Amino acid sequence: MRQSPIIEVKSLTISYNNELILDDISFSVACGEIFMIVGGSGSGKSSLMRHMIGLETPHMGSVFIGNVDITQCADEEFQNALKKIGVLFQSSALIGSMTIGENVALPIIEFTDLPKATIANMVRMKLSLVGLECYVDHLPSEISGGMRKRAGLARAMALNPEILFLDEPSAGLDPITAAEIDELILSINRSLGTTMIIVTHELDSIFNLSQRLVMLEKSSKRIIAEGAPFELKTNSSNPMVRKFFSRRAEMKEERNKSEGSHETIIF
Repeated sequence: MRQSPIIEVKSLTISYNNELILDDISFSVACGEIFMIVGGSGSGKSSLMRHMIGLETPHMGSVFIGNVDITQCADEEFQNALKKIGVLFQSSALIGSMTIGENVALPIIEFTDLPKATIANMVRMKLSLVGLECYVDHLPSEISGGMRKRAGLARAMALNPEILFLDEPSAGLDPITAAEIDELILSINRSLGTTMIIVTHELDSIFNLSQRLVMLEKSSKRIIAEGAPFELKTNSSNPMVRKFFSRRAEMKEERNKSEGSHETIIF
């Protein structure tokens, strides 16, 4: 039996300028779970995440963090709920004119009254956790894309959040670096018990990390699958779900055909 949910999305409907994006979405996330939101381009994954972290207000429905509905609570309750979460945006969203250490320190300075020495120690601890302890004085432009993702993750963890939201954490990275980011996420979850909500379309990350997921679909604007990725790939009766999880095999088959056709021409 799964633990009580730390997040609940109830009958959430999202629209922009009278255009419906998602319709009547409901699911829950258990404490300590690695939960993924997946789907094709334009299915509403990032829009759903923005509503779950309180950046936008839904047309209808609720988002509970713990027992607080962040869509209609008082401002003080909203701020207290936000202290439970950290966010890694797809672009890492680091401030280019500030060092890596200064970026990680930002949320600590904003939300606490801790002395400078304590903040400096916390920054070093978070950077050490992601393998960047030697880069505290570097600017974002001076480190690689994978390192910027790690720095963004360190900043998201600055206040020891119970929940981490990660938007396409391995997007734009080479396969080796992407695998290293996946391993880091898994290590943090295992060592700290942090609940993870990850938006992605990367199959490797989905199968390596996800304990459970929901799959969004653009035309229906709804959840069309929920469960463990391997189970959905093997047992789903929905052809769209099976196709999504079989993309790698299809790409390999197409590549083999292409290579075979070149050989025919050459010889």
